[in-house]
Amino acid sequence: MSEGLTNITKPSSDDPSSSGEHPTTATTNTPSRSPSATLCRPKRRLAWLPTFIGRGIIRDIRARAPYYASDWADAWNYRVIPAIVLIFFANVLPGIAFSLDLIETTQQYGVAEVLLSSFMAAFIFSVFGAQPLCIAGVTGPITVLNKTIFDIIERQPDAPDYLQFVGWVYFWGAILHWITAALNWCNFLKYVTLFSCDTFGFYVSWVYLQYGVQVITRQFPNDDGSTPPTSLSESSSSTLGGAFVGIILALLMTVTAFLSRTLSQSAYFHRHVRRFFADYGMPIALVASSAMAYWGRFNSANPTTLPTGHAFMPAGDRPWLVRFWELDGKWVGIAFPFGFALWVLFFFDHNVSSLMAQGTEFPLRKPPGFHYDFFLLGVTTFIAGLLGIPAPNGLIPQAPIHTTSLLVMGHVKKQDVETGGRPKSHLPPPLDGERDEKRRVSVQQDDADGHDLSRTRSRLHAPRHADLEPDPTQSRDGDGDARRHEVPVGVVEQRVSNLAQGALCLVLLTGPFLHVLNLIPRGVLAGLFWYMGADALQGNGITRKLLYFLRDKALTPADEPLRRVRKSRVLMFVAVQLIGFGATMAITQTVAAIGFPIVILLLVPVRTLLIPRLPFTEDELAILDGPTASPFTMESVGGIKQQ
Repeated sequence: MSEGLTNITKPSSDDPSSSGEHPTTATTNTPSRSPSATLCRPKRRLAWLPTFIGRGIIRDIRARAPYYASDWADAWNYRVIPAIVLIFFANVLPGIAFSLDLIETTQQYGVAEVLLSSFMAAFIFSVFGAQPLCIAGVTGPITVLNKTIFDIIERQPDAPDYLQFVGWVYFWGAILHWITAALNWCNFLKYVTLFSCDTFGFYVSWVYLQYGVQVITRQFPNDDGSTPPTSLSESSSSTLGGAFVGIILALLMTVTAFLSRTLSQSAYFHRHVRRFFADYGMPIALVASSAMAYWGRFNSANPTTLPTGHAFMPAGDRPWLVRFWELDGKWVGIAFPFGFALWVLFFFDHNVSSLMAQGTEFPLRKPPGFHYDFFLLGVTTFIAGLLGIPAPNGLIPQAPIHTTSLLVMGHVKKQDVETGGRPKSHLPPPLDGERDEKRRVSVQQDDADGHDLSRTRSRLHAPRHADLEPDPTQSRDGDGDARRHEVPVGVVEQRVSNLAQGALCLVLLTGPFLHVLNLIPRGVLAGLFWYMGADALQGNGITRKLLYFLRDKALTPADEPLRRVRKSRVLMFVAVQLIGFGATMAITQTVAAIGFPIVILLLVPVRTLLIPRLPFTEDELAILDGPTASPFTMESVGGIKQQ
């Protein structure tokens, strides 16, 4: 269980690089300055500039480089296999489904572009990245942004070539990514808390649910009996009966996947069986639901399937290289504001995805690298513009799902688990006497056999090999012995699972596997959207706070943290989050959708500047909000900002 779980070398306390701020030079308290000292001051400032530029990238590389070999060696663990299977289905199929709107509207993208984008992101971040646990791919927000760009430029009388214009958008965005990483602007992540992450996660969850509905409604014939156009589809036009079969398949997929997850968290069957349901329940539900489409009358209804193109060929048989530098000069400047919007979106979306993949509930032992990874994101964005593929970035909820699937479970003594409110400010005892006192390991209070993504309030203060002791707080079995308390004690931190799921995307680009992909009904894809969206909603902090108001007070546990907060303050906090969610969702439904990344980014100053001015006490804010990741993870961006 402990193989692959390595420690981290503790930096010297007097090392200026161990803090998030730039080291200052000590000065003596003299009554006057000499002329030579005055003349040397500009020189010292100029000497300071090169040490500031790129400092975060260098620190990230130095921190992660010692673990590069172990990142590959630690993959020799069974947990990697279910992680590959789970994240492959959770990444590729939603990415294709998100792009259906883009494919059908622009006629410039195809399934090959989406698969190649997913492979490129997986290869670069797993081989060269600092944190390979964060899954990157094609997301809903980038498809919204690309479609909005298409809608805007197509209204122009002298509309430019779409892919060339997007190439310049991605180029400007990549430049801003590199500037951000070089100037250490990722340090602003210290201001990102669960307030922003929960609000953005709530928005993404509803986007998944919305897209599931759109996939279903687009299967219904138009008033004239025709089907909405799909240039790459190899299936026949859908009929009304096929559309209703799609609804049945969507519900079947959703219910079966939730049933598997429920069984994984129940008291039925052996724990290995429950773990099997947790690891493979969703892929099995997807395969079984797809097979149902070809059984009996379902097959005769001819449900619509996924569109596919030719193997390793882009849409429209265009060349893979997009010569965006041949675009007319005036459109080069017009592309910059769109590139700025792309940068804002990726700065928040990708970094929040990375934070959630390294959340406080995951006992990580290897350091992150936000600055360096954001620099690599600029590289992938630039390559995407060259190849004419959607730009990949961090995925929610796939990134935390990936880390959850790699959890190593163990048993701890009752006294090692403290329940209650938000994490306490003190640090846990060291593990193996090294830098692990810098981190806080969080655990799940419920049965950890399943993939429950809900944020927990427990903290684990246990050695690597935790002792075993019955927990009287758990329900008892037939012999009267208390069940053992199973909690996460480690994560298989490695690079193989991310690389393997990306390689499978490349395999899908071959002819035989494209044919298999074409057999998956769109209704099953809609069910996958509903399952992932509902699952993410269930674990979201906004949802839990709303459900708290519906609970019977007599049946609410006495140690529920929200009981220590006035209900009016809980409602006020949630109301601000819902306003942010509503504003983001509303603007994406209008012609002003290009500005929705700005609305998302405004969540950070709202939490930093507005929330503290509202009538909350410090204790209430400590319960309602908190850091997304542990202090160990946040060291890369200068530590957690006390707000």
